[in-house]
Amino acid sequence: MVGPLMENIEKVLISEQEIQQRVAELGRQISADYEGLNPLLVCVLKGGYVFLADLTRALTICHSVDFMAVSSYGNATESSGVVRILKDLDTDISGKHVLLVEDIIDTGHTLAYLLENLRVRQPASLRVCTLLNKPSRREVDIPIDYVGFDIPNEFVIGYGLDYAENYRNLRFVGVLKPGAYRASK
Repeated sequence: MVGPLMENIEKVLISEQEIQQRVAELGRQISADYEGLNPLLVCVLKGGYVFLADLTRALTICHSVDFMAVSSYGNATESSGVVRILKDLDTDISGKHVLLVEDIIDTGHTLAYLLENLRVRQPASLRVCTLLNKPSRREVDIPIDYVGFDIPNEFVIGYGLDYAENYRNLRFVGVLKPGAYRASK
C-alpha cells in the first residue's frame, strides 16, 4: 500500500497476515468455549468494528451482535479517563452470554467502566475479547479472556484503530511516525 496514508507510518507492528491468522485462532477458541450457548458479541465502536467483522466470520457457532459506542479519547492520543456512552445496546442482555469485543485495552479504565455497566444488567456470563492489549499501561486490574496480541506502549493505528478518525482502513496495525499526530491535527 502506498499513498498519503502511508507517509506517516513509522512501521508495521502487526501484518495483515498475522492478524488474519490470529483472528482465525480466536474464532476457533471462542466457538469451542461457547458451543451451544448462542453468545451476544458486543462490539465497542468505532475501533472494534473491523475486528468484529472478521471475528464473527471466523466463528462456527450461532451468535448475535450488538454495538456500544463510548468515548474517552476524543482526538487525543491518550485517554482522558472520562468515559461517555454515546450509543447504548439495543438488546436486553439479561440472562445472555455476552462477549465484549474491544479493539485495544490500554489503561483499563474504559473497559472497567463498561464491564461494571454491563454486569448490572445481569448477563448469564460476561467475558472480554480484545485484538490488542497493552499490559505495560494497565492501571486497572481487569480480566481479559481472549487476547489477540500483547503490544508495546506505542500509539497504534489501522485495522479499525484511528488517529483523529483517520487510518482505520489500513489492513495492518501500524505505528505513526513521531510528530505525525501534531501534523494530522
